[in-house]
Amino acid sequence: MPPARHRRAAPRRLQPSRFDAVTLQEVTETDWVADLPGAHGVASAALERVFADGAHVPGLRSLVVVREGLLIGERYFHGALPSHLLPINSVTKSVSSMLVGLALSRGTLPGLDEPVHRLLPEAAEWPGAPLAGVTLRQILQGRTGMAFDVERSPELLNARDPVQRALASPRTPPPRSGWTYNDAAVSLLSPILQRAEGMSLSALAARDLFAPLGIRRFAWQRDRFDRVLAYAGLALRPRDLAKLAWMVLQQGRWQDRQVLPADWVAESTRSHGPADWRQAPMQGIGYGHLWFTGVLQGVPLVWGLGYGGQWALLAPSLKLVVATAATSPPGEKAMAQMQAVRLLVARVVMAAR
Repeated sequence: MPPARHRRAAPRRLQPSRFDAVTLQEVTETDWVADLPGAHGVASAALERVFADGAHVPGLRSLVVVREGLLIGERYFHGALPSHLLPINSVTKSVSSMLVGLALSRGTLPGLDEPVHRLLPEAAEWPGAPLAGVTLRQILQGRTGMAFDVERSPELLNARDPVQRALASPRTPPPRSGWTYNDAAVSLLSPILQRAEGMSLSALAARDLFAPLGIRRFAWQRDRFDRVLAYAGLALRPRDLAKLAWMVLQQGRWQDRQVLPADWVAESTRSHGPADWRQAPMQGIGYGHLWFTGVLQGVPLVWGLGYGGQWALLAPSLKLVVATAATSPPGEKAMAQMQAVRLLVARVVMAAR
């Protein structure tokens, strides 16, 4: 989840009802080919300074840098290892966006302008539910017209009926921009995709995203209805998070395979309007389809962002990807940690200019 605006209290961490690890036995795990940063226009000394400063961020666990399709640097902190599955928190939303794009390309989802009550017939059980009338497009772009207090996200996980809890979210006025960060709305993507595709979000991801990229292991948090979460809860190896980001940077292509439709990648990673999150030194913050957009000293950026400081950042003009993992401390500690990680990520981008 992104940092709170103004000094609002940071959201509490989700308490897992179940967190299942999955190994795809039939998939051959592939890894990055490494090279020296200097061979790709990045000063080794500058990158080493970023890594050294990262060691002083207590909650930072990993920082992976890919340039021109090669691993030019990585560092693991405070006991983390390259083999560890580390939570990516709300970067999960960006993965859910990828799966929506695949479903649209196959025609299992009819279109972005379909309302929830048509995509999820059980919504008819709660007539007048505020979220029942919003469209898939509005959910993806954060334009539902309703705010959701991120401190209440644990209620979605622990509710006896998570869909009912999400649909019953009260109407609250959005900010002037019309953009809101709404975990309740995004949570509906899991049952919507499960109904459309006939399998769970995790099974879809395993088959259509992870296997083509040689990602063998992941873990994904489930609610009380045994559905994985669409808005958070995925854990990956940091190198595998970098694979997903690089695939998006390559317009949905991984090696010789088109994994995501290129037109969906273009549409989902461009801004559809401003987002009310301050993420300095990044400026001009916008929101695509569950991706943030912005600019850093003239460099266009796209990123998924998770609570505590998880980043899947791509700088297409620089052919650069930065992936991080971090812990999820409470309150003010989380806000400070997210700022510290954000500054490290920005320094990597600037070193690659």
